[in-house]
Amino acid sequence: MRRPGSVRGLEELGRVRLSRSFFLRDFLHSEVASLYGLPNVPDDPDRAIAAGRRLCEDLLEPLADAFGRISIRSGYRSAEVNRVCNARGHNCARNEADRARHIWDAPDAEGRTGAMATVIVNAFIPYYERTGDWEAIAWWIDDHLPYSELQVFPRYAAFNIGWREVPKRSIYSYVPPRRGWLRRPGTAAGGGPHPERYADFLTEFVRNK
Repeated sequence: MRRPGSVRGLEELGRVRLSRSFFLRDFLHSEVASLYGLPNVPDDPDRAIAAGRRLCEDLLEPLADAFGRISIRSGYRSAEVNRVCNARGHNCARNEADRARHIWDAPDAEGRTGAMATVIVNAFIPYYERTGDWEAIAWWIDDHLPYSELQVFPRYAAFNIGWREVPKRSIYSYVPPRRGWLRRPGTAAGGGPHPERYADFLTEFVRNK
């Protein structure tokens, strides 16, 4: 598929179905792109679609199946949108670091394909706001999903979740007071599965369903 250059072409691109519940259009909105008048359109739609499908099918659909609605806060970014976001200090990594992450249509330095989205698990919000225990959702994902990276943020325990051809398996927290690595890239999780770390959340989730 060629990079679209018309409204009709953009409409067709947005209608590409990435999985049972998600279309590419769900991941194309960007506040940075809107503010600075930039098109957030893949240069290589086929690569972006292929990576986005794996993100949705392998990670987001199972997450939604387990906990219901998830909200997409940020998804695909074009290289130019990501560059401007970084240059203007809007909490985006440099392009070199975001390839195969938010820049779905460019491989990373190792030549790997990947895709990342920032999401909120809506059903997790009440538990997190009551307890501050962001680790519960991180350890559940670590035990159940083939993710590559997680980065957890303070507001609503939103998190970046990434798929990559060869997963890094890392978890990083931006939530004070525990900022830093929960699991460093490529290291074993330690102690096998961690059901005790999210048991209280699951109990509350089932009770409130």
